[in-house]
Amino acid sequence: MKIVVLVKEVPDTWGDRKLNLETGLAERDAGDRVIDEIGERALEVALSYADAHAGTEVVVLSMASEAAAANVRKALAMGAGSAVQVVDEALRGADLGLTAEVLAAALTRIGYDLVITGNLSTDGSGGVIPAMLAELLDVPAATMLNAVEISDDEVSGTRATDGGTAQVSAALPAIISITERLPDARFPNFKGIMAAKKKPFETLTLADLGIDADDPAAARSIMIAIAEKPPREAGVKIVDSGDAGEQLADFLIQNRLV
Repeated sequence: MKIVVLVKEVPDTWGDRKLNLETGLAERDAGDRVIDEIGERALEVALSYADAHAGTEVVVLSMASEAAAANVRKALAMGAGSAVQVVDEALRGADLGLTAEVLAAALTRIGYDLVITGNLSTDGSGGVIPAMLAELLDVPAATMLNAVEISDDEVSGTRATDGGTAQVSAALPAIISITERLPDARFPNFKGIMAAKKKPFETLTLADLGIDADDPAAARSIMIAIAEKPPREAGVKIVDSGDAGEQLADFLIQNRLV
């Protein structure tokens, strides 16, 4: 069994996050970047299966800047067997379509039985990459899983619905995305940190994957404007002079809140 886990470096959710008003990109200071927690949970799913099934290969895949290598190596320290990182300046500010195209090409090159991702990242919050990858790779997708069961030829799990839960399954090879209902990730220990330094770590470029980021035949999203969020204005203050109820009702009606 070969499991590939997608991990992403994101700004620390506990820090202040801002967009650069010139580039439209999130400002990512060197000391303010971490592996997205949902990606770590996805890795924990793969590692837990590998712990119980000898011969399972776990690979982490990331598309990020060269500076993200240190965080990708954390995934190796946690227990992944190898890592692949796609690094190319042409991917700076890549939209979801280009991101999915690159990751799909990398997955094809790596090979896989199962791909595990988080349901959505904490920076972009797109939530569509798993489905886009499944479409590009022509494999089934089981998304938003709150529990996961993996067998030799199938993956299954439960998904929350408006009326309860649904049991879903897919034959391998397949792609799944998991939610925060899955367990927290393990911490790297000293042995894992030392072992990570010797594990295979491959860096790929767009040329290696045969992808042109500026392909005119491909649809791309382009940011055309960005502005800082306006300061919060003071709310309407209602003073009760015997007609506070009427004032409140008028306010709700004017703002279409009732």
